[in-house]
Amino acid sequence: MWPQARHSGVPRPTLHDVAREAGVSARTVSRVLNEEPRISAETRQRVLAVVRRLGFRPNAMARNMRVGARDAAVGLVIPDLGNPFFGTVASGVEKALRTRGLHLVIASSEEDPDREHAVITTLLDRQVAGLIIVPAAGGDYGYLRNERRHGLPLVFLDRPAVKLAVDTVVSANFEGAVAAVEHLVGYGHRRIGFVGDLPTTLYTRRERFRGYRCALEAAGIPLDRALIEQGHHESDAAQATARLLATRRPPTAIFAANNLACMGVLMALVRAHRRDVALVGFDDFSFADLLEPATTVVAQDAELLGVRAAELILSRLDGDRTRARTLTLDTRLIVRGSGELRPDTPAPAMLSSA
Repeated sequence: MWPQARHSGVPRPTLHDVAREAGVSARTVSRVLNEEPRISAETRQRVLAVVRRLGFRPNAMARNMRVGARDAAVGLVIPDLGNPFFGTVASGVEKALRTRGLHLVIASSEEDPDREHAVITTLLDRQVAGLIIVPAAGGDYGYLRNERRHGLPLVFLDRPAVKLAVDTVVSANFEGAVAAVEHLVGYGHRRIGFVGDLPTTLYTRRERFRGYRCALEAAGIPLDRALIEQGHHESDAAQATARLLATRRPPTAIFAANNLACMGVLMALVRAHRRDVALVGFDDFSFADLLEPATTVVAQDAELLGVRAAELILSRLDGDRTRARTLTLDTRLIVRGSGELRPDTPAPAMLSSA
């Protein structure tokens, strides 16, 4: 069974709290919230003012649950249902929650802060037991302070929150990017392209670009803006790679800063019959070891990210009241072949398209 009460010094307000503060019955509060007729304007305004002041959220699932109970579910908000990385994250979350009889409810923000706010509000109205959020770029999460103050377990995953001190689980993005670029430099590359995600303000994109830039600087290689491209989906990354290959001094190696970017880079290299360009991607993907050459990647443990986030939720539900903390999970370089090509690798004989 899941915990039956939030562990916090400030309990979440109930419908009865609203009724007491407004000087009306619980039934009247319910009728106001359900927008039923035959409620005076003065009473309606007074009740709604108390609702706003207390931060009360009506439970959309209350008809199916006993009074005072919370939903036996944890909400997970991710930016992209189609990205296999987040599917693996969700699998880790679900695996950990299952041990405690909790269910997982998944919603997509589509990397849109307004949509994200709407789906989070829906989950809060449902009175989920906790929330795990992969924040959309540009989101402002100050509105969740009241929920946290009332004891709702909150964890931000993959990217930290903005304007909110909250438990966070991330990968070592900067260190992983440094390792990727150092690896390419070690094989003699000095013109190393960067294909990153959009928007450029995205936390993971910023950290991986910072690692790319720092590794170049440490090797004494000047940053060349002509070698920097971005694309949010595979097709965008493929077009970005084609642009890099068409420059007067194209890169001899490319660092692709996430799994979709890496797949897009591979698409462009195959179309251009270019097996002489070295490649290291950030994030592993299912067919990376089936290619020729197989794709060298910096792998993060997506399932473990989900497990650790769920464990933090469970810890808070069990009464852990310590300060918010950040867990940073290590990445690892998986050497497979594409990242070990040297800049003097001859163009392959497969260029026989004539």
